[in-house]
Amino acid sequence: MPTRYFTRAVFEFLKELARNNNKPWWEENKERYINTIREPALDFITDFGQRLEEVSPHFVADPRVNGGSLMRPYRDMRFAKGEPYKTNVGIQFRHEQGRDVHAPGFYLHVEPGQSFAGVGLWNPETKVARTIRQSISDDPATWGQAAHSDSFERTWEIGGHAEDRLKRIPKELDPDHPYPDDLRLKSFTAGTRLTQKSVTSGDFVEELLTMYSAAGPYARFLCTAIGVSF
Repeated sequence: MPTRYFTRAVFEFLKELARNNNKPWWEENKERYINTIREPALDFITDFGQRLEEVSPHFVADPRVNGGSLMRPYRDMRFAKGEPYKTNVGIQFRHEQGRDVHAPGFYLHVEPGQSFAGVGLWNPETKVARTIRQSISDDPATWGQAAHSDSFERTWEIGGHAEDRLKRIPKELDPDHPYPDDLRLKSFTAGTRLTQKSVTSGDFVEELLTMYSAAGPYARFLCTAIGVSF
């Protein structure tokens, strides 16, 4: 029987939290967070992790409460603007070498009106970004199959924001490359929007797996470019 990990109650909780982003409200509702969001999310991570191996065995689904795939609900107070709690659920499936190198990962973001799935590397260090851009420049055919195939572009979009790209192509790269805009990428991420109906569906595991599978060649290209296993 299909399992619904993220119910309508998840979105209701997050909306209420957005209106009451303070410690007293959180302490009063923490048990509700645990029962409505944290525990179902950890179950999702456990179950989805077994399926993620169908895409690649090198990405980690870690169901630990602390330090695992489920991101903490607490914001970094240096950037929190007085709101100490995240109004979204973040889940990351890091590459097994992700703690040691800038490596691609898969990501799930659940938030009222702003849910999405992601894949790739966000804002890698300059050396890594240069290596990936050089790989794109050197092998446009493989890059095209990975990032511009119909099966990929039906679901995913790369470089969706202007700040994701350099102002111009680095001078050492080919300005006549078939994908010149991709030679300006600073972040190598792809995203796809998710509806609340999809996230709360009993078929969400299968739907998300299909999306990640379509992004498999993209993740493979990035892994190969930086020398980690896919």
